[in-house]
Amino acid sequence: MLLTKIPMSDAAITALLGYAIVFFGLILLMIVVVLLGKAFIAAEKRHAPVAPVAETPAPAPKTAPGSAGGVKLHNVEPKTAAMLMAIVANKMGKPINELRFISIKEVDE
Repeated sequence: MLLTKIPMSDAAITALLGYAIVFFGLILLMIVVVLLGKAFIAAEKRHAPVAPVAETPAPAPKTAPGSAGGVKLHNVEPKTAAMLMAIVANKMGKPINELRFISIKEVDE
């Protein structure tokens, strides 16, 4: 077994130079990747088709979470309509958000 004695100062300088070369290579690789990324993004923007601006649809009326939409009330107060909907849901044994009420109208007998 042949071992050569290298002075500690030479070994430290060799190690530091090796680390410096590796980090320099990593930094160059990082610069190349960033520049390629910017080049591809610029090329994509140049070749991207311009979409025509579509008219935005009117916003839908706001409904409560889980509701099935609006109810048309014909000569009925909202409080009375709410009570009727709660009674119907209770009699049917279903949650009120699973039922859909289209309109409520008072009937004269």
